[in-house]
Amino acid sequence: MSQLFTTDLLPASDRIDAWQWNAQQICGDCRIQLPKSSFHGAIEIRQVGGLRLTRFSSSPLSFWKWPSDMKNPDNRFCIVITQLAGVRRYLQNGISVLLNPGDTTLIDSGCPWSSSCGTDCDRLYLRVPMWMMENRLRLREIPIAQRICGTRGLGATLFRLSQSLYEEADQLKGEESAAALDAYLQILSACSGRAASCEQRLELRPRIQRFINDHLSDPTLGPAKIAAAADISVRHLHRVFSNASCTLGDCIRTRRLEQCRNDLANPHLRSKTITEIAFSWGFSDSAHFSRCFSRHFGISPRIFRAQTGLKTWEAEKNQGVDDFLRREIVDLRYSKPN
Repeated sequence: MSQLFTTDLLPASDRIDAWQWNAQQICGDCRIQLPKSSFHGAIEIRQVGGLRLTRFSSSPLSFWKWPSDMKNPDNRFCIVITQLAGVRRYLQNGISVLLNPGDTTLIDSGCPWSSSCGTDCDRLYLRVPMWMMENRLRLREIPIAQRICGTRGLGATLFRLSQSLYEEADQLKGEESAAALDAYLQILSACSGRAASCEQRLELRPRIQRFINDHLSDPTLGPAKIAAAADISVRHLHRVFSNASCTLGDCIRTRRLEQCRNDLANPHLRSKTITEIAFSWGFSDSAHFSRCFSRHFGISPRIFRAQTGLKTWEAEKNQGVDDFLRREIVDLRYSKPN
């Protein structure tokens, strides 16, 4: 059976204290900032598959939670938050997520977190033991404070299912309630996997690019070696670059060509042949390098070096003339008779 608390039947002067007391019975020790007047709110608790599903409806308010016992695994829950109405911001571990109606996010109850909303707001909290959530999601890390969009795809399915769980909770029998919860967690797992995958790609790509930059001179640098260094599969490595503007192979080749171009333009490396420069940056075939260079820069490496050398020589010659004239002017200035 559901449990309902509402401020509607209370005097306006008693509503804030009553709301805070009831909210703390669910959320534990927390700090809640409420408006000075005209506050209204309701809290309704229902049971789904043995878990507590709570609906909070209220005027604008802010919430801060500092867990007193963060190390005890028995006290850790994953809070699945579904935004029903209003736009609300959640913050945990330095990550901020803004939920629109229909969106979902996950919060770790064992770490400090906060939320705020500037308008009337309505949301669902499903408290799932952390061990259960980790088993269901089958992820190395649960994607905390990541927005699951509720307007399209699986996210929309997840939103509609969360509404059904709440609305039908009192009508479902034990086995039906457990089956409904299981279906919900399966959809949540698929949505969270996508959110985690996106987050991991954003973290992996810069690390992979740094590894590529540090090993450009290695002619054996390739997907297998890069994937091994990143501790991921080759398939996942290509998936990380699937939304990039170029493939992994293109990325490696472009960085090598850029380094070769810099060396060909460097007057201090004139003693090195074009082939030596190409081989020093991981190319193993001079003809292949020449074709790649010409295709990428629109000029052959030999002509590029010749033109760059000529420009450098002219610049050095002009600088030499300028230096000579400057010295002559100084000499004339100080050699005038008194």
